Amino acid sequence: MPHPITVPRLGWSMEEGVFAEWLKAPGELVRSGDMIFLLEGEKAATEIESLESGYLCIPADAPQSGASVKVGEVIGFLLAEGETAPDSVRVHSPIPASVNPPQQPNSENASLEPIPSVTTMPRAAGPAARRMARELGIDLNGVFTPDPTGRVLSEDVRRAKNGRGQRSAAKSNMTRPIATPRARRRARELGVDWTQLAGTGRNGRIRDRDVLAEPIAREANMLPPAAEIPPTEPGRHFPASKLRRIIGHRVSDGVHQAVPVTLTTKMNAESLVAFRERLKTESSNGPVPSYNDILIYHAALTLRELPELNACWYRDGIRSYDNIHIAIAVDTPSGLLVPVVRDADRLAFDQIADRTRQFVVQARCGQLSQNQLSGGTFTISNLGMYGIDAFTPVLNLPQAAILGVGRIVEEPVVRNGQLAIGKTMSLSLTFDHRVADGAPAALWLLRLCERLQTPDQ
Repeated sequence: MPHPITVPRLGWSMEEGVFAEWLKAPGELVRSGDMIFLLEGEKAATEIESLESGYLCIPADAPQSGASVKVGEVIGFLLAEGETAPDSVRVHSPIPASVNPPQQPNSENASLEPIPSVTTMPRAAGPAARRMARELGIDLNGVFTPDPTGRVLSEDVRRAKNGRGQRSAAKSNMTRPIATPRARRRARELGVDWTQLAGTGRNGRIRDRDVLAEPIAREANMLPPAAEIPPTEPGRHFPASKLRRIIGHRVSDGVHQAVPVTLTTKMNAESLVAFRERLKTESSNGPVPSYNDILIYHAALTLRELPELNACWYRDGIRSYDNIHIAIAVDTPSGLLVPVVRDADRLAFDQIADRTRQFVVQARCGQLSQNQLSGGTFTISNLGMYGIDAFTPVLNLPQAAILGVGRIVEEPVVRNGQLAIGKTMSLSLTFDHRVADGAPAALWLLRLCERLQTPDQ
């Protein structure tokens, strides 16, 4: 039986992506572990690994380069040697015998009504599930799975073996509502039966916001939110790009799902300026660390010393991260990207400088991978180069804190009771009050300022 090649989910909020290109030629032998096609996810292009072996079959109606594809969609097949190639990615699998037994035309009990056809897309499954299905003689296309992508897991095959997940698979796929993993997790936390909700996502999919709206509407007997207020003045409308929509959802989550509080302080930046000037003279062939690089270095060390902010709110509790991965906000022509400097507390200034410069070049060329954009535990956003003194950064969930950095400016300061000209810099720390209280957050910001005012120690 041809093995379908499906679109995987690259991130928790991903519902669709853009097919970029095949990395193998039609008819070429693909081995398990080979990179088979390139998929553009929410913010980056990712090479997708094949989980099976076979000869690549690309039907005529397969997605072309640049086409939008949904998670779970079939885009091609892997064939065994001599196996007949499907002529369409929309090939429907036969009805499992256990769903609709064949009628006997000569039987007195034979129905005069035609058997309703039930069609399902070929199933995607992991290697363990496929191996178990082969050993148990179970047709994967008849196995029901609650996973919204349609991917069959070993536990689904085990249920089918026990008679609880195969007989009604086709019927269940037509009638059972689908919810995102995040929505199901939220429903468990709030005690909401998500199977009874009406989804607002694509094809009625239940999303996190649908689950959150249920207890509020139930307690206050509220109506659904009103529609957006239309503009009253003439103008032009530009549809938001996919990246712009993602940024909009992310920053909205940082305000509405968390409890953000911002602390702002102004520090003496003269030692910091002198330290960077010294790095310029001492640097040989490598890149000179920027102020941002110095901030990353000292923020990472401060997180190691005071780890309360290197955490997130998860399942009504606090998850403290084991590692310190600093995300840095980078402005690109298409929108904001946040690549991650991993294990920043273990790197020297020049190592951080090398990585951040590489990230900036890749970000502006659209060459960052999904792995480079995920896993951050703390974010730094610097708008000082745009002449901004101070601002309120928005949380980058699921992180608990983000540091906003303003410009270094010359202004009057008081030294030993005398007015003088000094250099100052404003820092704004936004943190999730569910994870930390104001005093620990203020102490963290104070300790960072102390480090930056003695950067060579």
